[in-house]
Amino acid sequence: MDARFNYYGNQVAAKFMEHITSAGKAVTDSGLPAATTFLCMIRASQINGCGVCTDMHTKDAVHAGETSVRLNLVAAWRDAKVFTDAERAALELTEQGTRIADAAGGVSDEVWANAAKHYDDDQLAGLVSLIATINLYNRVNVIVRQPAGDYQPGQWA
Repeated sequence: MDARFNYYGNQVAAKFMEHITSAGKAVTDSGLPAATTFLCMIRASQINGCGVCTDMHTKDAVHAGETSVRLNLVAAWRDAKVFTDAERAALELTEQGTRIADAAGGVSDEVWANAAKHYDDDQLAGLVSLIATINLYNRVNVIVRQPAGDYQPGQWA
């Protein structure tokens, strides 16, 4: 499978991605736990059908020490005992923030309040920024049909 368009080889796209990647540093600096970041990126990517992001973030998570049990259960997090209450709150916020069009009103007050119980304001800002950013990357990759499977951990670092 080949991409429809060499997005990552295009000068305009490269400049756009440079800015988005730079903005993503705010997530890293927010104090949001790395494990939570990986789980949320993976879950949004699964929902959006973004193979390249699912491939990248699962491989990077393994490289960072995440277990295969937890990674294998991300899509079924509601029924799995391996996630903390804070991670569950972040995953639920990720799902509602990713599926905005599926629910009138977007993210519910209950889901927001649950996330706010577990994360401080900087971490919440990081989580919202993460959800927005991963959805942006997912959409770019899905639109151009960027193929998955070749990513090596740290490749884009």
